[in-house]
Amino acid sequence: MTETPFDPRQHRLLTQQRYFEDFTLGERFALPSRTMTDALFAAFQLASGDNHPVHYDVEYCRARGMPHMLAHGFQVLIQTAAGAGLFPHMVEESLKGFIEQRSRFVHPVFVGDTLYAALEVSELKPNRTTGVLTLRSTVHNQRGTLVLEGVQRYLLRKRQPG
Repeated sequence: MTETPFDPRQHRLLTQQRYFEDFTLGERFALPSRTMTDALFAAFQLASGDNHPVHYDVEYCRARGMPHMLAHGFQVLIQTAAGAGLFPHMVEESLKGFIEQRSRFVHPVFVGDTLYAALEVSELKPNRTTGVLTLRSTVHNQRGTLVLEGVQRYLLRKRQPG
């Protein structure tokens, strides 16, 4: 058997690439769900350097009427990282930049909550050779409560005229 030489440029999760004009309004990208464990809280505290006890001291939280430790907003926000799903693999050739992110934290998240993040194409703004793709970002908890809503914008190349 003759073996084809290995080419690391061909080692991709998705081989079919998409460009700005390949996306449609309403297209949805689900991201993996994640249960917020004590270990994830500790990892976030270590990475962020945040040292407020509301994020690491369960007794401090309970003394203030909370059921458990409260997730930092950024800990919730990172659940919407597009790299956790397929979107960035689709745009390896067309992505010029991640140009904006905004979010609102609309409900608290505590240890034990399971979060379900999704990105949905909400706007397509074409330019001459590129376009801005806007993704609405949402995070819901296990009870279906919206805990975060936001926007991410990406600058993508258009296909080169054939």
